[in-house]
Amino acid sequence: MKITHAAPADAKVTAGSEFGDLPVWNLAHLYQSPTSADFQGDLKKAAEKALRFETRWKGKLSDAVDKSGDDGLAAALRDMEALEDLLGRIVSFAGLTYYSNMTDPANGKFFGDVQSKLTDMSSRLLFFPLELNRLSDDAVDAAMDRDPSLAHFRPWIVDLRKDKPFQLDDRIEQLFLEKSQTGSAAFNRLFDETLAALRFKVGDDEMPLEPTLTLLQDADPAKRKLAADALSKTFKDNIRIFTLVTNTLAKDKDISDRWRGFEDIADSRHLANRVEREVVDALAEAVREAYPRLSHRYYKMKAKWLGMDQMNFWDRNAPLAETPDRLISWDEAKDMVLSAYGGFAPEMAEIAGRFFDGGWIDAPARPGKAPGAFAHPTVPSAHPYVLVNYLGKPRDVMTLAHELGHGVHQVLAGGQGALMCQTPLTLAETASVFGEMLTFRALLDKTTDKRERKAMLAQKVEDMINTVVRQIAFYQFERKIHTARKEGELTAEQIGELWLSVQSESLGPAIKISEGYETWWAYIPHFIHSPFYVYAYAFGDCLVNSLYAVYQNADQGFQEKYFALLKAGGTKHHSELLAPFGLDATDPSFWAKGLSMIEGLIDELEALDKAA
Repeated sequence: MKITHAAPADAKVTAGSEFGDLPVWNLAHLYQSPTSADFQGDLKKAAEKALRFETRWKGKLSDAVDKSGDDGLAAALRDMEALEDLLGRIVSFAGLTYYSNMTDPANGKFFGDVQSKLTDMSSRLLFFPLELNRLSDDAVDAAMDRDPSLAHFRPWIVDLRKDKPFQLDDRIEQLFLEKSQTGSAAFNRLFDETLAALRFKVGDDEMPLEPTLTLLQDADPAKRKLAADALSKTFKDNIRIFTLVTNTLAKDKDISDRWRGFEDIADSRHLANRVEREVVDALAEAVREAYPRLSHRYYKMKAKWLGMDQMNFWDRNAPLAETPDRLISWDEAKDMVLSAYGGFAPEMAEIAGRFFDGGWIDAPARPGKAPGAFAHPTVPSAHPYVLVNYLGKPRDVMTLAHELGHGVHQVLAGGQGALMCQTPLTLAETASVFGEMLTFRALLDKTTDKRERKAMLAQKVEDMINTVVRQIAFYQFERKIHTARKEGELTAEQIGELWLSVQSESLGPAIKISEGYETWWAYIPHFIHSPFYVYAYAFGDCLVNSLYAVYQNADQGFQEKYFALLKAGGTKHHSELLAPFGLDATDPSFWAKGLSMIEGLIDELEALDKAA
């Protein structure tokens, strides 16, 4: 069976003369192909290693904690780390192959088969964290004090202990893991493949999701309306599937939360993010209180600029008249981002440059490809990959800067090894948003024309509103959905009502929310793949606003502290990482400082408007 996968290293890649040559990632850095000897060999090796690990260590950790050398707990952790890297390499290749073209049945089968095999292997390894957490904390602490090689893993072990209150019996944990293949994972895949296969009829053209969404940024109001109508119609035509997926996954999460004993519907996400519920509650409340000063105020100004009393919901991201009407080539975008990164730290530009030079980016928007954008960390023994759908808009440049920020972070954190390189989502957005800010500030500093400056400031404000206000509204929507689902299955109409309630509150009176918008919750992948993930964007944006203010006022040493933060990966709590910058996310005023930067940009826009 033929498998569609990324181009080999010598492939020429182009996509549209208006953008120049667009790169396609080279997955041969992981494996040559799904049928290659190297991939099939690693798949077999992983199964053998998982069996050997289970045979060697299951039921024996209580003895290993008192030993050192090849029979000690440190040896078990080193074995586990090596296995995690190997399994991660395999599933990364399968996932990236699938995301290259999710509508190809061969890709779907390949991804599903690999996931199934890796779940079987993971079920053999599941005993390890569960058994390790049953050991006495005092005994493990004493072993770490005795053995420096075990002490290396202290952050991972201490972090693992936070899961103790929510662990279930080993057999139940195994059942949860194995049943996920036919439960949550299956519905995630259904969502992905449904979304990738959708086509939207805009005038005489039928197009995938990404180009249709991009038309909402078109200067022509008629094109924006056509795109919005097409999105609303296709979402409505397929709303039964999205409603079923949403109901099923919300119920699945409710069952898991109930068995594990989580009190609040978002507590499992907070635990995974290693952030306290009170910190997230303070963030959400601060943003909601700021709606009138941020989104309501800005959209009222924008409606006036567009000559409207109220903007239609599809006009929210419309360009201003001052926005330069040209597409940005790929080479220009590359230079913009690398120049901004280099202005901050040459090492940052050098790392980001590897993505362009090494085949680590997939840029063309094409049918079947995953929508949106992401940076996939793969494993420390390899390198990250970035996916974007580049269409030459200024926002696409900022998306590129965002994802490359993730990529740089993932490269630097890789030194922590496969067990400790993953950063909690709250801090995982730090480097991405900081990369965006560097790029924006570098471009703004070069802009002397007042009209262009206004357009750039407006776009940045909109991006920040989308990152902070919109994501907290998403978070509130998810809270409403998961709370209501406890009482029974929700209809599409009920979900639409909840969606409109949070959108109306967050967007304000300057945005007219008309018929059709009630289905636009359907395409948001975070609701499906990572419930309650979305607040991490607002967390990251507000954090970076405060961090950037420190950078602007720092005499020296900021870059070193910043790189230390990124290199830490998942080895430190957010309070430890922010302390060197004099920042504390538990301080109620912390979020106000971050939000004040957005408000300051709106002030500058208002001043420019009055001076015009």
